[in-house]
Amino acid sequence: MGCYCSTSKKTETPGYEEPTVLASETPFTVSEVEALHELYKKLSNSIIEDGLIHREEFQLALFRKKKKRNLFADRIFDLFDLKRNGVIEFGEFVRSLGVFHPNAALEDKITFAFRLYDLRQTGFIEREELKEMVVALLHESDLALSDDMIETIVDKTFSDADINGDGRIDQDEWKAFVSRHPSLIKNMTLPYLKSVYSLSMNLIFSVTGISENFSFHACLLLVLQGYYLGISSFVVRTEIEEADM
Repeated sequence: MGCYCSTSKKTETPGYEEPTVLASETPFTVSEVEALHELYKKLSNSIIEDGLIHREEFQLALFRKKKKRNLFADRIFDLFDLKRNGVIEFGEFVRSLGVFHPNAALEDKITFAFRLYDLRQTGFIEREELKEMVVALLHESDLALSDDMIETIVDKTFSDADINGDGRIDQDEWKAFVSRHPSLIKNMTLPYLKSVYSLSMNLIFSVTGISENFSFHACLLLVLQGYYLGISSFVVRTEIEEADM
């Protein structure tokens, strides 16, 4: 008689990859990848129960809003959606989150931030792209600045970052700019994330399953919102500096 072998629900999930494979390609350990899978399942079934993260589910996780679109959330989603098929699969989720890991390379964090601003994926940050992101950050932070002040912020950034004066910021110029203004990626680095990350992982392993109080926010939201707030605070400081001049 042949044996009956049941198929794991995990392997039936579209885009599922084994934790050992993902751990070998990211800074995460196997246990951390398994924990992230529990978080992924919670998010990917929050609106549409198909085991995939849709844009509105990502938006809901970050800002608790289903209907209001946000450029920051859209850009993060697009960067996580490596296959460009409109959803985030588990493998994409883990690989993309790897850049926020405390042990991820600084170069990877700088590149991720550059791609965030490179809205049209041209390999350069254009003036209008920067302006769009600044406007979106100010709007989401409920900060009302005049058009002139927004233009001043963009002008100041470009005067500092656009070293060769060609009207756009390339990756080398961006790297130099971030080195002079590390607060832009501060919340993606070890000093800020280590305690949050450790606390999140300890909590995951201290409970059976995922507690309702330990939502997706405990891992991804604290990281991405911290990054969002870091960028926002940089914009606000730029505005204050200009007002004092």
